[in-house]
Amino acid sequence: MESRSSSRPPFSSASRVVDLRSDTLTAPTAEMRHAMASAALGDDVFGEDPTTNLLQERVADLCGVEAALYVPSGSMGNLVSLRCMAGPGDEVICHADAHIFHYEVASLAAVAGIQARPVPGHWGVLDPESISAAVRPAFDTFPRSKVIALENTHNLAGGTVYPIDDIRSARKVADENGLKIHMDGARIFNASVASGVPVSEYCSLVDGLTFCFSKGLSCPVGSMVVGSRDFIKLAHRYRKMHGGGMRQTGVLTAACLVALDTMIDRLDDDHANARRLANGIKRISEHATVPENVQTNMVLVKTEQLGYTPSEFVEVMGVEGVKCLAYQRGTVRMVTHKDVSTYDIDYALERIDAVTR
Repeated sequence: MESRSSSRPPFSSASRVVDLRSDTLTAPTAEMRHAMASAALGDDVFGEDPTTNLLQERVADLCGVEAALYVPSGSMGNLVSLRCMAGPGDEVICHADAHIFHYEVASLAAVAGIQARPVPGHWGVLDPESISAAVRPAFDTFPRSKVIALENTHNLAGGTVYPIDDIRSARKVADENGLKIHMDGARIFNASVASGVPVSEYCSLVDGLTFCFSKGLSCPVGSMVVGSRDFIKLAHRYRKMHGGGMRQTGVLTAACLVALDTMIDRLDDDHANARRLANGIKRISEHATVPENVQTNMVLVKTEQLGYTPSEFVEVMGVEGVKCLAYQRGTVRMVTHKDVSTYDIDYALERIDAVTR
């Protein structure tokens, strides 16, 4: 389809802004800001920050694990977790579109000396036979297979939920081959709300899991690593090694405590808004998106069906006051979150309709 950008001038700049680039853009709530300002503080490197200690205890209880560790970012959480499970010369089996493979600056290799072994899958899910086939034979010329890394929800697949039965199948393969399982659960609460599977059930099937407070849970900073007491003890060491030891972290973790009480159940609103957005785009152009594939808070849009390349669409929509992100395979990603209302979704649809007429 011919691009519209050369033939259609942009609309006048809009004063209203609807930012659908990512749920990392969420601002802390007033309740979070108050908690941050009044938090009890101590030195977390010495394990003496009472607010952070309380958060770690609450998260461990919620996840049904022995211990939890607060880290500055999800990328650090993944790196620390995988370093606890593997070392230089070892290999991590992951989906070919895994976040740890594409979007974490090759830190597995550059920092930890660990090699990723990407395996094709469908909608972010690995077939157990494909996992088994990727396990290396015990021979000195090969890297050593150590870990299976799963992602839930799966970013590049458009926020898809990893089905619990497929996780059980991966667990079986791991146990048969003496492997660990790491779950990059950056948006695990989105997965839990969408599927009805408790986070504790996901955690029971893996050896370590990370999740982010700074995405749909709306906190300004931070992620968690959860697992056994021995695993977290080792993770604490690697967090320090990679520069993640912080001091009065209660200023940040106070917001996370509020998030546990106030931000999880409302994720269903984000999912509903994502479906509303996808259904609206489908009405504008039938093949531009597939609402049936929208499981959580992400919508992937094939912009060719709207008459634009992804970069052109991002530029034109930006002029209209709707921000989105050019993605892979000719798509644009739109992500709903607490700072995007149903009214914002309808405004975005109105502007998409306007620029594609």
